[in-house]
Amino acid sequence: MPAGPFTDPALWYGPDLAGHDDWVLSLSAETREELRTALRTARARSATLLRMTVADFPLPTLAAELKRAAGTLSEGRGFLLIKGIPADLLGEAEASTVLRGIGQYLGRPVPQTADGRTLCHIRDAGPNLDEPAPPAYLTRAALPFHTAEADLLGLLCLRSARSGGRTLLAGAAAVHNAVLDTRPDLAGRLYRRHLFDGPSGEGAYLASPLVTRHGDRPSMRYDRVRLGNGARTACDGGPDGARAADRELYDLIDTTAASPAVRLELDLQPGDLLLLDNHVVLHARSAYEDFDTPERRRHLLRMWLARDEDAAPTVRSAGPHSRPVPRTGVTPSDVIRPRSLRRARPGCDFTPLRTH
Repeated sequence: MPAGPFTDPALWYGPDLAGHDDWVLSLSAETREELRTALRTARARSATLLRMTVADFPLPTLAAELKRAAGTLSEGRGFLLIKGIPADLLGEAEASTVLRGIGQYLGRPVPQTADGRTLCHIRDAGPNLDEPAPPAYLTRAALPFHTAEADLLGLLCLRSARSGGRTLLAGAAAVHNAVLDTRPDLAGRLYRRHLFDGPSGEGAYLASPLVTRHGDRPSMRYDRVRLGNGARTACDGGPDGARAADRELYDLIDTTAASPAVRLELDLQPGDLLLLDNHVVLHARSAYEDFDTPERRRHLLRMWLARDEDAAPTVRSAGPHSRPVPRTGVTPSDVIRPRSLRRARPGCDFTPLRTH
């Protein structure tokens, strides 16, 4: 059973933060100009996105603020909103370089897709006859609360939607505590292994607890879409009661994270960069209506990062599990050897490709 509820600083509730700005970093005129200079430097050095280093994107002043931001992500509430990235840096090429350059100060880029993409464009792709079921982030549909397969997530807003498309955040600590408080009979299931479908759709799968504890800081992995299929496959032939209890737990997590008492709603505007720690913050998106003109349509740029080892949160005297297991993105398909899922024995015994 879990040791007890989590407390500050990882514990927060959206309504308590909505009227405050201590989670917002507004760029000064000096730091905005510093970004422009860094972009010119990167171009002069012919720095590619895949091989860019801190030296290619120097930020003499902003670097110190990004270091403090990294501390907020790993030791504080787990998210930060940077506002004021200049409009002239929000073209696709410029924004890609700026986002990657800022990311170098926080961690290392990791793949988000099976073909190895480390930056993804989040926008409505429209109908595609070659891909009848596009990834949800390439549609205008709502996205449920989930965590991503990376330590850190960055979302840079280039253009906002005509209406809707709000970004929603929920603290893993608040969700955990709600389960512990309202359904203590389900709380222990947070800490046992659940089977997730592989994020890249290549047939791999992952066994992981929904929550692990690192001192007074949670590490949560949750994605109902991947859990739905994984749970059914893993428990094929297993106890009906276990499957039903898991569904109850997933339902409770979904409703708790989406509750107005827990969630924080953000209306990202062009030039806003949201940074969050996937271990302690779940995120979602509301459905949206877009403009008819392609040049005006909602467009975000997404970055996944693995945290540098020396920046990972550590709990003193916490033993071998003082740090959460790193999340390093999607394994590219050219290095995966798909293996079929073995038929599970009663009790959901299985042999996963990876265990966390």
